[in-house]
Parts: sequence; structure tokens; C-alpha cells
Amino acid sequence: MPQPINPITDRLYNNRAAVPDHQAIFARWRSQSAATRAALVGNVNCHLNLHYGADAKQTVDLFPASANRGLVVFIHGGYWRSLDKDDFSFLAAPYIAEGINVALMNYRLCPQVGVSDIVDDCRNAIIWLANHASDFSVRFDRTVLVGHSAGAHLVAMLFTTDWSAIKSEISSAIIGGVAISGLYDLEPLLETTINHDVKLDVKSAANLSPVHRKPTLNASLDAVVGADETSEFIRQTELLPVAWPQLCPAIGILPAHNHFTIVDHFADPSSAAFQRSLALFS
Repeated sequence: MPQPINPITDRLYNNRAAVPDHQAIFARWRSQSAATRAALVGNVNCHLNLHYGADAKQTVDLFPASANRGLVVFIHGGYWRSLDKDDFSFLAAPYIAEGINVALMNYRLCPQVGVSDIVDDCRNAIIWLANHASDFSVRFDRTVLVGHSAGAHLVAMLFTTDWSAIKSEISSAIIGGVAISGLYDLEPLLETTINHDVKLDVKSAANLSPVHRKPTLNASLDAVVGADETSEFIRQTELLPVAWPQLCPAIGILPAHNHFTIVDHFADPSSAAFQRSLALFS
């Protein structure tokens, strides 16, 4: 039986209500991303909507960089039920300028599938990249996983995947991760309206909570959150150094950023968050 909605918990996990101008931010992302795709398609050998699975959502965009220093894989958020890789193409430009290839990943969405299915999609996308990135002159052996919100949860779940049992070279290829404003303990979502779509229960919430799992990768995970986010999202980020001190010894709290403007900060080449991610390729 579903748990009753807790109005306080529901409010603290409602990022769109907490950021009244979120629609304007989304519109700006879409506009910048369309312009980025138009520019990159005209100037580099860009590959859109490459299928790693049979479903229309199981696709990856690849933006190669001529220097081919490594690969950033970005996983979008949206509470596993909304948004799209096409909204985030603008993130590719600053990395390409630094010689880093970029892959933007899509996955199936709730409620058509469950969160565990989405985790499987992300694993399959990584396997596809490991097998096929070189076909597009993109190196996979130095890969950094980046995710925002639910995407940060998915990055953390990839950090707990037993890659040795699937494709062992992936373990050494992933050299780091960046988790932006993520969710690492899913139990509170049982008391929110979000669960109407994601359909977690006590068991699945525990199984799909990274803080209740052991990481399998020997790579650092940089966790950041905005100072203007809700107290629950700040608390969620603070859970990571407690659960995974060897990978994530501390977090970054970025002043004057909310759950959505933090993505703009990350896309700024002069920002500390971007520079930290770039340093992983040094």
C-alpha cells in the first residue's frame, strides 16, 4: 500500500515550486542547446540519436573533440520522468573547447518503466559506449560520469555497478564522476507525489539508494549542491561523504545557486565546478 503524502516532505522535494522561474530556465536551456547543436553539427563530426537499445528513448548523442583527451558522459535529471538529453546540448561546448569528447544520454522514463529499468538503461548505454565510442574516434578509456538531480543518482548507481561481472575494462576506464544536486537516499520520496510516477516501495527505495550500496569503482566522486536549494537536497548531498568517504571526502555548496542555476554554473568554463571536472583529465 502506498504511503500517505507528507506535505512538508513533498514541498522539500518539489524543486519546480522552489524555483518559480524554472520554466524560463528550461526554455533558455532548450534555446542554447538548439544553437549548440546547430553550431557543432556544422563544425565537428557530431552524431545524434545513436541507439544503444531498441526503444526510441535509448539513445546517445556524441560530440567528438579533435584533441580526444577523454570523454564526459552527462545524464540528465527530471525525477526519472521528464526532460531530455536535447535540453542539455549546451553543456558540450565548453568541454569540446578543452579537447574533451561529450556524450549526452537519454533513457526511458517513468511511469512507463521503473527506476531500476532506468538504471539498467544507463548501464547499457555505458556498455554501448565502451564497445562503440572508438567507431566515432572517441576514446572511452578516460571517462568521467556527470549527472544532475536524478541524473546524479544514476551516476552514483553506476559507481556501485559490478562492472567486473559485465565488462571489466569499464572499471578502469571511469576515472571520476561529478554528482550535481543529487538524490542518494530514495526513502523520503515514498511520502511525496513524485512516487505516483516512480512507484517505489520500501524495498526498492532501499535497493536503489546509493548510500545503502557499496561503490565498486576506484574513482573520485565530486558532489556539489546549491546553497539556495531546499534543505533536503543539501542533506542528500551531505550523505555521500558519510557513506562513501573514500570516494567523496567532502562536498561543495555553491553560493547563490538553486537546483537549476547550478547547471549553468557547471557549464561556465571559469567556474570552480567546471575546473574541478576538467582536472580529472589531468
